[in-house]
Amino acid sequence: MKIKSAQLIYFSAAGTTEQTARLIGEGLALPTQGRNLLRQPLTEEWALPTDCLAVVCAPVYAGRVPALCAESLRRLKGEGGPALAVAVYGNRDFDDCLVELSDLLEAGGFHTVGAAAAVAQHSIFPTVGQGRPDGEDAAFLARFAAEGKAAAEALDPAAPLALHLPGGRPYREAGSVPLHPSGDRRCTGCGACAAVCPAGAIDPAVPKKTDGERCISCAACIAVCPTGARAFRGPAYRLARKGFEKKCAARREPVAFFG
Repeated sequence: MKIKSAQLIYFSAAGTTEQTARLIGEGLALPTQGRNLLRQPLTEEWALPTDCLAVVCAPVYAGRVPALCAESLRRLKGEGGPALAVAVYGNRDFDDCLVELSDLLEAGGFHTVGAAAAVAQHSIFPTVGQGRPDGEDAAFLARFAAEGKAAAEALDPAAPLALHLPGGRPYREAGSVPLHPSGDRRCTGCGACAAVCPAGAIDPAVPKKTDGERCISCAACIAVCPTGARAFRGPAYRLARKGFEKKCAARREPVAFFG
């Protein structure tokens, strides 16, 4: 099968999952387009042609694909074409995210020809995995892209190779993080955070506050704040950060899976 193009599809709040997807895209040597499902969620079915390679990157939230990302991916259809599944995690673990992501793609009609667990800077505790993806990660992603493209072109839709991925079924119970960003006195009320929040957890009339029931702790609001007003803060956050930094200090390396 000749692959003519690639779609880079990702759910990226702080920018590192998008960066991971684009590094893979650079290694494919194909015409590519990108779509951030956080900013442009799928509201209706989107079918990709079979000669288009879907590169689907999801961040790991509490060991799972984020619910809002999964909701969009259920509308993505492959019509028998190839896909690469990539879980991007913050140097802790990817748990059941990768197998769940592959299952979502297979349910949508794709054949998952390759998968990877890639490491990026943690969005809640940014000193963990700081600066990643780095040069070593970029080299890994370039190799993964080349192998993934070869696997896609070798795909026999009548007899696709099965991937054996780490992770469990049923998936671990979806959890939430009891830490939520807020604004401080530097907030100008511009509303950029409210506009980007995928969960509708920020009232544009009171942007310093965050609805903890809705917030998914993605940190998109922190990434777009022009004054640096929004951050995770408070005693509970500082205590959690200290423990997390100690537990996850050792460097984790990315890993690829092919049939």
